[in-house]
Amino acid sequence: MFKEVAPRVYSWASIIDEATIAQAAQLTELPIVWPHVALMPDAHYGKGSSVGTVIPTKEAVIPAAVGVDIGCGMIAARTKYTQADIAGL
Repeated sequence: MFKEVAPRVYSWASIIDEATIAQAAQLTELPIVWPHVALMPDAHYGKGSSVGTVIPTKEAVIPAAVGVDIGCGMIAARTKYTQADIAGL
């Protein structure tokens, strides 16, 4: 279950520190971040953005948002979906 820990910041973590919440809340001020930021159960303060944060964007990609924790369980997988399938989302 999740809870809103700041405006437009939802957390699935049972324990989360204030610095991580503040860092995530700061991300929501970017005009490309929409509709909210999500903190996963392992979220913690990071360099630039919190590690364990899902940052949905509109018409933008932020490659550096994965931070210094890349490879912590993320994978790339080819799917049947194309750009046309997700256009306008």
